[in-house]
Amino acid sequence: MCSPSAPAISCPEHARLEEEYNAARDRVRSLRRSRKLTRREERRLADELAMTIARLKEHAAEHGCERQKVARRGGG
Repeated sequence: MCSPSAPAISCPEHARLEEEYNAARDRVRSLRRSRKLTRREERRLADELAMTIARLKEHAAEHGCERQKVARRGGG
């Protein structure tokens, strides 16, 4: 269980879900760079990515964990 005051990294499930999301995002980026994807592939990858985001948000809502927001530079 997560405590609202604990950073997300202290919650193993939150960390696992973030890794799942990062892997899905990286897979999409890699495939898009390597070749032109079909509409079916694009939809499947978008659905996969959306599901990882939904699981992460659901977990955060249930357990009170949130990823610590870090300001990024350069729009990336």
